Amino acid sequence: MTEDVQIVWFKRDLRINDHAPLRAASRHGGPVIPLYIVEPDYWQQPFAARRHWHYIHDSLIDLNTALTGLGQPLVIKIGQASDVLKQLHAAHGSQTIWAHEETGNQWTYDRDIAVHKMCSETGVTLHEIPTNGVVRRLKSRDNWSVIRNARMAERIVSKPAALTPTPACKPDPLPDKADPMFGDKQIGHVQKGGRNAAVADLASFLNHRSRAYLYHISAPELSEFHCSRLSAHLAWGTLSVREVVQSVAKRRTQLGEGDKKQFARNLSAFGSRLAWRCHFIQKIEDQPKIETHCMHPAFEGLRVNDHNEAYFQAWCSGNTGYPFIDACMRNLTVEGWITFRMRAMLVSFASYQLWLDWRITGHHLARVFTDYEPGIHYSQLQMQSGVTGINAMRVYNPIKQSIEHDPTGVFIRKWVPELRGVSDEFIHQPWKRKETLFDDKGRILGEGYPARIVDHVTSAREAKQKISDIRKGADFRKTAKSVLNKLGSRKTVSARRKKVKVEDDSQLSLF
Repeated sequence: MTEDVQIVWFKRDLRINDHAPLRAASRHGGPVIPLYIVEPDYWQQPFAARRHWHYIHDSLIDLNTALTGLGQPLVIKIGQASDVLKQLHAAHGSQTIWAHEETGNQWTYDRDIAVHKMCSETGVTLHEIPTNGVVRRLKSRDNWSVIRNARMAERIVSKPAALTPTPACKPDPLPDKADPMFGDKQIGHVQKGGRNAAVADLASFLNHRSRAYLYHISAPELSEFHCSRLSAHLAWGTLSVREVVQSVAKRRTQLGEGDKKQFARNLSAFGSRLAWRCHFIQKIEDQPKIETHCMHPAFEGLRVNDHNEAYFQAWCSGNTGYPFIDACMRNLTVEGWITFRMRAMLVSFASYQLWLDWRITGHHLARVFTDYEPGIHYSQLQMQSGVTGINAMRVYNPIKQSIEHDPTGVFIRKWVPELRGVSDEFIHQPWKRKETLFDDKGRILGEGYPARIVDHVTSAREAKQKISDIRKGADFRKTAKSVLNKLGSRKTVSARRKKVKVEDDSQLSLF
């Protein structure tokens, strides 16, 4: 053990390109252990799902191929991270661990604290390098965008020319996609994971699909193609944000006069949403407890004692009696992705019309989303549930959304086949049809589809009143200002001078 073994710990950064920890470890010249730890306890958490593992499994296959090409295959280990790293230290004399800073949920924060403690006790050096435009130990939100933009402009880190292998390091077998460790049987499809798929999706978006990005960003039937579909690749790190930011900028410089009209505005808008992405992840970095606690403490306890399990199950399964809501949920359940506006609508409907707590609905959505990203997930749940204290209430009208984004009911009929025989006149509100409307075989049209479980107008009105009453409470604005100072965006100086600034809603079109 004459040479110091360098461990590169991969987490949500499953790539070799623009990977500063891997590059830094390789420069030492000694043996390198590129490590991925499958943590069984993580997969028992309420936000984890087999769908995520399917994507990660694809990505690990690609990562192993890339690392093998550099001379050292990926080492898989199964167990608790601090125990695995301690065992590798004992077996190989490793004194240095390299990793990206990870901004995740409370479970990963606690895991990382345990690793830091282990390193301190054993004399192992842990180098954590920033990633994703997120600033650890940020002193003020006023400085964040400058730091983030400077990072995005830095040169992309090239992959190492080669890695010195560690022959004696025996890996554990990579668990199968069907391994029971990862929970319930997978339902539906999973977006293809891995670096190769990520690069292909980025290229097709920049060169073709982005030409109609803004026009089709909200309609669920069209957005599946015209949105970037990079969210899962960014969430699990098969692409870095910096790679995407610089690729967008480069593509814009390549546009000819004919292409500018089609692509320029769309690519600019997408670039803004990449910045919003980092903005939201910074929130959970600055205040990890937003995973479990309302940003504004005045809302704590709201909805908690009013849980209706029947409403929750109807919402989860797409059987609320609201065709567009149910079509979106069924589509999401099968595909693992739906456009952001529809995600916001689903959360809004659950939080206002059904008065369900965001922490409960959030766990379900986390398991369904292939692109589950904690920093975005919990901030958006709170924003769409009206509990941040710094955002305007945004209550989606499910009928209005249905008519705007699926005017002839094509999407509804695809995902709610019970309603295929219902005419356009009643497809958005089947409860308005008369019982005398029969098909040619004498069956009631839409038979088998449930009645709506709430009146959306009445329930939304009652919910908004409850939120408004809290916002009128003593010291609400004072506390809201402190929330804004810690977590809010900094778009203009004049906006910061307001007593309580309502954040811009342009983030509602993320990806």
